[in-house]
Amino acid sequence: MRIVPVRLGERSYSIKIGAGLLARLGTECAGLTPARRAAIITDANVGPLLAPAAQKSLRDAGFDPLVITLPAGETAKTLRSVQTCYDQLAAHRLERQSLVIALGGGVVGDLAGFVAATYLRGVPFVQAPTTLLSQVDSSVGGKVGVNLPAGKNLVGAFYQPRLVLCDLDSLKTLPPRQLASGLAEVIKYGIIYDAAFFAQLERRLPGLMALEPRFLAAVIARCCEIKAEVVGQDETESGRRAILNFGHTIGHAIENSSGYGRYLHGEAIAIGQVLAAKISVRQHGLSEAEAGRIRRLLVQAGLPVGIKLSPARREKLFAAMRLDKKVSGGQVTFVLAKGIGTVDFGGRVPPEVLEAVLAEAGD
Repeated sequence: MRIVPVRLGERSYSIKIGAGLLARLGTECAGLTPARRAAIITDANVGPLLAPAAQKSLRDAGFDPLVITLPAGETAKTLRSVQTCYDQLAAHRLERQSLVIALGGGVVGDLAGFVAATYLRGVPFVQAPTTLLSQVDSSVGGKVGVNLPAGKNLVGAFYQPRLVLCDLDSLKTLPPRQLASGLAEVIKYGIIYDAAFFAQLERRLPGLMALEPRFLAAVIARCCEIKAEVVGQDETESGRRAILNFGHTIGHAIENSSGYGRYLHGEAIAIGQVLAAKISVRQHGLSEAEAGRIRRLLVQAGLPVGIKLSPARREKLFAAMRLDKKVSGGQVTFVLAKGIGTVDFGGRVPPEVLEAVLAEAGD
């Protein structure tokens, strides 16, 4: 088992990475709270596969666990789903030291974390991420929230988990499309922080896609280390943490303007990264060769790298970007790359540059 610490003073916690960890969920949780009521929040895809084992582990450790199963997918990440959870937590009589456990991918983790942050003004929660994307990204760092019709993650909080438990065995249940979606975030870490890691992915991507155990564990650990380092420097995204959003300004707008569910998060982010790289070439010094390497690696991972945009869809995309959380002074800001491994945040992109890049988005 690999352990990555997230150092945030009294809010510090560990990310534990290894095979068979779901069987240890109850034991791990027993050390976090004296309370014995708990709730597992999961979805209709993950619940039937993994919730029985999680529930048994909690029961064996002395917990009385409730399972709340929500519909699967981004369309369930709403305030209505939050209300459903509140009602069931109240009926099960959860108390302030009772645990909420997120068992699922990024949608479940974001939603369950928001429920935990707001129920009884905050109860402890544990992330048990079951997708590659959630293990390397969304389960770490404490950003939780839900979507509004106007945009993605517009309602949320910063609320750190007490523990992140990454069971590598859960990744064996992933369809290829979901695995590829997670690879978009893996590749992002190389672009924003670690050129050597990016080059390693170029050499060994097939082994990662085959879930080669040792390499898989090492990759997840490195991604978590990078995110932990960045979050440790800027927990509430007042500055440097924004580099984690490379490709996300356009990517989130693609998710919203296309209707949640048409693109998986990683698919939209892959397109966003390619377009952010094109913008970086035009105005931030990224070489055409390095932009090409970014595009090729995303293609090798089985991810989309372009999107056809009619004038009407382009305007809808612009409207979604203007509602993004990263808008400052009415202007959309971007994370831009100087080179693979080096990025800057807060970049202002002239409208004519953005329009030109979006016009080429389908190429």
